[in-house]
Amino acid sequence: MSDIPLKSGVGPVVSSAHLANSSLPALSEVEFAITMMGQAFHRWMTRCMIAAGGPAMSPLEVLIVHLVHHRDRPKTLAEVCLILNIEDTHLANYAIRKLTTANLVRAGRQGKEKTIEITEDGAALCRRYGEVREALLVQSASQLGYDPSDLSKMASLMRTLSGSYDQASRAAAAL
Repeated sequence: MSDIPLKSGVGPVVSSAHLANSSLPALSEVEFAITMMGQAFHRWMTRCMIAAGGPAMSPLEVLIVHLVHHRDRPKTLAEVCLILNIEDTHLANYAIRKLTTANLVRAGRQGKEKTIEITEDGAALCRRYGEVREALLVQSASQLGYDPSDLSKMASLMRTLSGSYDQASRAAAAL
């Protein structure tokens, strides 16, 4: 058996070594972690919704039903897209139509503006989702021993980085 440490020569944990070969290889580590986290989070949302007794939904539909229920006030399509950073409004519109058909949200009006609001069925499903989330995810994540303030700092960093990606995306589109 060799005395060489396992990490020696392995390099950062990334999905694209050619992109990590840059002046900021840690960013490639973050990108790979976001990819893994995003896939796991999407899988979790859809399975939690089914475990909560809801219909099979896409991750976007789950996000939208929770956002529409947020603070128990109607949302406009523009608000939904802005808050969830959705560029293609037709995707949000399609998800909202499916949620309306499932009687989880309903269309409303605020003056001249069309709104989306939660139904009783939608609110009940969101509450049940919260119960399943608490039992299966929050309890497990709490046992990892992370300080909640560290999780908040990580979330803040991720939101800040999203701005950098948005800015770089606009620059790339202008090339």
